[in-house]
Amino acid sequence: MFCNRCGTELPPASTACPSCGRRLGDLTSAVAQSRLQGHLHILGILWIVLGSLFLIPAVLLFIFGSSLRLIIHRQEPFAALFPLLLTILAGTFLLLAAGGISVGLGLTQRSPWARIAAIILAVLALFHPPFGTALGVYTLWVLLADENGNEYLYLSRT
Repeated sequence: MFCNRCGTELPPASTACPSCGRRLGDLTSAVAQSRLQGHLHILGILWIVLGSLFLIPAVLLFIFGSSLRLIIHRQEPFAALFPLLLTILAGTFLLLAAGGISVGLGLTQRSPWARIAAIILAVLALFHPPFGTALGVYTLWVLLADENGNEYLYLSRT
């Protein structure tokens, strides 16, 4: 008998595959496997799209902050603080964009680090309604199934 996941020949009395760890006769692992394989690429693309959407306010805030700095060049000192705050906010959006795009690329390429990074970003995205919350819930639903940790490691090796 051979494992349905990795193709390793199984000993006659085994209850799990010695190579990939899949339990034999377990229907929930088949459901988790199909869920992960079916949704992983879509999930990666959605993270890339969300990261790209964060680029728009980052660029606009950088441009607005720079032009405001030129306008308020020799005004009172507290007025110069506003362009600095806009630049810090733009940098924050830029970091969020870089994180989303890199996690999305990692998921589509099945990188070993991308699963943990996506779970962390998904928890943080839960607090950014409506799109962040929806993507966070979807990410957690796909990546936190019982067998998906082992399966993701298997998919990242192939």
